Amino acid sequence: MLRKGEFVGMPACWPLFPVLQIEAGRRISPVVMAVNPNIYAFFGTDEALVKEAATKLSEKIAPTDREFGLEIISGGADNAEHAVQIVSRTIEAIQTLPFFGGDKLVWLQGVNFFADNQTGKAESTLTAVETLGSILASSLPPDVKVIISAGEIDKRRTFYKTLGKCARVEIFDKIDTSKAGWEANVMGHVRDRAKSLGLDFERGALERFVLLVGADTRIIDSELEKLSLFTSGSPVTSETVSRVVSVSHAGVIFEVGETIAKRDLPRTLHLIDQQLRRGESAVGILLASIVPKVRSLLHARDLVENRGIVAGRSYPAFQAALAKLPDAETAHIPRTKEGALSAYPVYLAGQASDKFSASELKRALEACLEANLRLVTTGLDPRLVLHQLVTRILTRER
Repeated sequence: MLRKGEFVGMPACWPLFPVLQIEAGRRISPVVMAVNPNIYAFFGTDEALVKEAATKLSEKIAPTDREFGLEIISGGADNAEHAVQIVSRTIEAIQTLPFFGGDKLVWLQGVNFFADNQTGKAESTLTAVETLGSILASSLPPDVKVIISAGEIDKRRTFYKTLGKCARVEIFDKIDTSKAGWEANVMGHVRDRAKSLGLDFERGALERFVLLVGADTRIIDSELEKLSLFTSGSPVTSETVSRVVSVSHAGVIFEVGETIAKRDLPRTLHLIDQQLRRGESAVGILLASIVPKVRSLLHARDLVENRGIVAGRSYPAFQAALAKLPDAETAHIPRTKEGALSAYPVYLAGQASDKFSASELKRALEACLEANLRLVTTGLDPRLVLHQLVTRILTRER
């Protein structure tokens, strides 16, 4: 998010435009800033969206005579010396007008030395980049437009703060999947991009797609393209998603939880072994996959048995039912920035919680604690500890 007071000292003579922080295509928190309308900057960890936004703008504002009026400079530097050369070439392009006159667009594309990395921290790079910032902040020729696109950028540096005063800045960051409620944000993003491909997800299919793929736009677009080719206009079902979509690292974590919810012991053991072979730590599997699912199942089962709240077809209706409960009974459920309950994991778990009783799940959570202690305090084989744990959780009581 943009920090309060991050951009100050705005020249009063320039028109006002909003600087926007964007997460996976969703514009949020507009802040009015003074900018030069001929300078545009696109940054963010979601490089696919950064490139997409910059490309669309370049197509819109590029001069008719692109051969002489459009200059694209690759910003991928191998080292500090190369970065200085790129900046010098950019400054030269900005200051050199087309031979036959007319408008000019300079696009510094895919810069990798604005971040807090070895090349970006080099003294020569910092000096060159600050010089570029000074030139952009000065009065550019009215017929010259500049686009800068990059991945991560160190917001502590003078260059970024200078751009905040002289450019229209848009930031595209990936949604943080470690925060509660990320699924709902990504689903809206996926729905919008699927619509452009004519994809129609059936109930449950979109949720499954998001949980298998994660929040990376590049991966999302690739998997949507596969679904589009596979379905040929037919509705996308959950079965289709399972058959076609490649499972990301986040997706495997979700799958482990799903097989636990289904009480599918053989599949759970297989996925755990798969993750261990890939180098995932046993503690990581326990804390990221097993414990959250058991906890969500327990919360969902408790709602069914003690409050009669069932996870039906509508997540908003489920949220509304939870909102009517006393705060003390929902204190364990995360909340969104707006204060609403973010209970999507509990909602998903509620659709499978009938395979367990609340007492079983309480014992399962105690078994998770015991397994955690065994993993960090003993020399037992981690694979054996996890196998014993899930067998204990999923084997029905006689």
